[in-house]
Amino acid sequence: MREGTGNMSAGRKVRRKVVNFKEANFETYSLQGKPQADLSWHNISWSDEDNSGFFLIKFEPGGVSIPHEHLGYEEFVILEGELSDHDGWIYRTGDCVSLSKGSRHFSTSKTGAIVAVFVRGGFITIDADEL
Repeated sequence: MREGTGNMSAGRKVRRKVVNFKEANFETYSLQGKPQADLSWHNISWSDEDNSGFFLIKFEPGGVSIPHEHLGYEEFVILEGELSDHDGWIYRTGDCVSLSKGSRHFSTSKTGAIVAVFVRGGFITIDADEL
């Protein structure tokens, strides 16, 4: 990750983080309470305090996310690979997705995937029978 500031016209500073998803350092994903060995993430701006932010998530081949409900929007872009939602919908490389508040799902990846995710308002873990 590269961070820095620069000057824009009118004297305003730019504060930025730049992450190349191909070079990111991924750590075991545990935003839903328990560490998941088949998922990893790179936090760009996620805040536990706000339950919002931007991060990269990597699904290992066969990786499965925990069922959850969104308390605000979840938006993501598939950077590499494919994801399948529990209802059979398949997201492919390049797909830009917006799931609205109240959406419930979990995702799997047969071959692995890297996804850029922005969450607003957080999410709660649910049981699969609540889908």
